[in-house]
Amino acid sequence: MASSTGIPARLPNGSETGLTSRETEPLLGRPGAVAQEEDKSALNNLVLGTGIIAQIGIWLLAVIIWASVLTKPLILFSGHPLAQSLAVLVLVQSVLFLQPTHTSEQKRLGQRVHGLLNLVAFLALVAGVTIIEYNKEKSHNAHFHSVHGYLGVITSIVLLLQYLVGFTMWATPKLYGGENNAKAVWKYHRYSGYLVLALLLATVNSATQTDYNKNVLKIKLWATLVLSALIVIGVYPRIQKQKLGFARPSVAL
Repeated sequence: MASSTGIPARLPNGSETGLTSRETEPLLGRPGAVAQEEDKSALNNLVLGTGIIAQIGIWLLAVIIWASVLTKPLILFSGHPLAQSLAVLVLVQSVLFLQPTHTSEQKRLGQRVHGLLNLVAFLALVAGVTIIEYNKEKSHNAHFHSVHGYLGVITSIVLLLQYLVGFTMWATPKLYGGENNAKAVWKYHRYSGYLVLALLLATVNSATQTDYNKNVLKIKLWATLVLSALIVIGVYPRIQKQKLGFARPSVAL
């Protein structure tokens, strides 16, 4: 509802009521609770709302993995958990940075940073997969002998498709019949993005049941499960309903 001046009233956090507040309504919390504010740095997106919980979870998870690897004798295989955990860390930052954006300018910057971070994560994932595949070929080990291996392949395929669709929607919207059609695909791109995050966390947790972890790293499953839960609690409640088509904005009066 607008004020007598015709300018929409603003919520305490600075977002407008009506259309804007409905567009920034998260899955959990009040409208605008996790919307980027124009007078604050975009870096605040990384810890806005429940984002700080996700940060605690992902950084502790990365520290546990890196500390476990670096305190053991380093071998070629050591690069695999280091690269993969780095990729997950960067991907979480990519999601957290883009989530709160809602104005055109914010979305443009958010998409650029999102794309750049995704590229860094992709290169890290490629490095990690290359290391594990080379190590298996060199040692003549079976490629698929664990849940972790199967999850890794499934996640890699879904992630590759996610990258391909995301890049082509941005760079070559003509493939989708024009810019408007490409924009309509964004909802499904977001759905698959959150699915990829869940698959990545499942893959990390399954790694604790591999022989390498049980015999060398000795990272506990309960620890990765708790930290994964923190990441989920921090990321998913910040999802804006409108971006996934869960809510339809009403016209501000």
